[in-house]
Amino acid sequence: MYDLAIIGGGINGVGIARDAAGRGLKVLLVERDDLAAHTSSASTKLVHGGLRYLEHYEFGLVRKALKEREVLLSAAPHIIWPMRFVLPVDEGMRPAWFLRLGLFLYDHLGGRKILPGTNTLNLLNDLRGDPLQKRLKKGFAYSDCWVEDARLVVLTARDAAEKGADVRTRTECVGLERSSDHWSLKLMAAGETKVEQAKVLVNAAGPWVDPVTALYDQGSDSAKLRLVKGSHIVINRKFVGEHSYIFQNKDGRIVFAIPYEHDFTLIGTTDQPWSYDEGPAKISDIEIDYLCAAASEYFEEPVEREQIQWTYAGVRPLFDDKSQSASTVTRDFVFDYNDEGGAPALSIFGGKITTYRVLAYKAIKTLKSALGATTNDWTADAALPGGDFSVEGFDALVTQYSGLWPFVEQDVIRRLVRAYGTDTAKMLNNAKKLSDLGQYFGAGLFEAELDWLIAKEFAQTAEDVLWRRSKLGLHMTDVERASVQSWFENKESKVKPAVAVS
Repeated sequence: MYDLAIIGGGINGVGIARDAAGRGLKVLLVERDDLAAHTSSASTKLVHGGLRYLEHYEFGLVRKALKEREVLLSAAPHIIWPMRFVLPVDEGMRPAWFLRLGLFLYDHLGGRKILPGTNTLNLLNDLRGDPLQKRLKKGFAYSDCWVEDARLVVLTARDAAEKGADVRTRTECVGLERSSDHWSLKLMAAGETKVEQAKVLVNAAGPWVDPVTALYDQGSDSAKLRLVKGSHIVINRKFVGEHSYIFQNKDGRIVFAIPYEHDFTLIGTTDQPWSYDEGPAKISDIEIDYLCAAASEYFEEPVEREQIQWTYAGVRPLFDDKSQSASTVTRDFVFDYNDEGGAPALSIFGGKITTYRVLAYKAIKTLKSALGATTNDWTADAALPGGDFSVEGFDALVTQYSGLWPFVEQDVIRRLVRAYGTDTAKMLNNAKKLSDLGQYFGAGLFEAELDWLIAKEFAQTAEDVLWRRSKLGLHMTDVERASVQSWFENKESKVKPAVAVS
């Protein structure tokens, strides 16, 4: 019997699994699809405090998130890195004094130590003003962090597995029975069913929290979810530099324009109500028009539909606090703990990527009596796989590995270190020449990397690799993408349902 069963392989579920496994608890995590297949790979890719939440008086959420930025940055400096954001002052929007006050709070609420603070910009003589319309004369630059969101989920799951958690992807929970002292989970994977038991259940199914609850409580009328779709567009590179822009929109919302995958610019996001009967989340024509128009209000050269190379959308499972606008619904997490019907259950509502580690710690603290768990915050200074180097050490690592494997192009080494950190050395360990890396697929992808992703990171399909664990699909031709698909189809014997990584 497991101590803890977790339903949901998004950031909240894997975070709880990692925290619990690190305490020596016996953990089972099941995910119906791939890890980060939905909400957790469809974010704006930011580890941030949420500047705009300040004007909604969510000071506690912002402070909590700001404190976490540097904790996560130190734990995973390969997939998280500092980024400067340029906020232009625009007439008719929030005034300069108001923005500066907000940024002062933003700089000081979280006890910032690594990231630089805010400074004022003259956009007419600063290169960062060049892509913008000339009416924009003044702005501010402040700090937040970028994150490879799906990789954060996968590496957290991998760390959980290496600490003993049983992580099963492509495994759906199709039935739940509650006894006085345990749960029985009916699981389906590859057409076969199996029953597992656990003392405690965590429902971290994201947008599907309510349907999972209905598996054991069909009479429940306590739905607490507010489902909000956020969509993004990816266009060809719009501006030079590694900084990002944050634009104020006329409806009071903000839109980001962020360098993406070297050759592109990511623009998002939207806030649209969503319901289950809409099917898989995808961007609408209205949302495309909205994002193009919002960015075109600021860029000198407008953003047109024809420039779009890719789009993605995800559903945020927010706690329904009865706010009138989807944009003002709290992004903080809320727990629903219930042990009245027998064995304990904890359902997770809301949350942000930035605060997932705190959410996990507080979930274990909530369950400490039922689990017999200690309450020390062990994850606060624990690196994720591949992240055992300093925040400033990325370039030195690239140089070191380029010297050790000189036959691999430095751009490829740089991408590998960005994805895998110090695990790059383990992946390339036995290679003495380029052919040792196996088949080449294009965009710097070799067979050795696919083997690693199957063995260590729960990958089972070409989509898992090209659109979640990497975004190499953006850089490949149709033929190259098809070759990866063909490789997986011909390697079925190597691709087995993911279980704990030893």
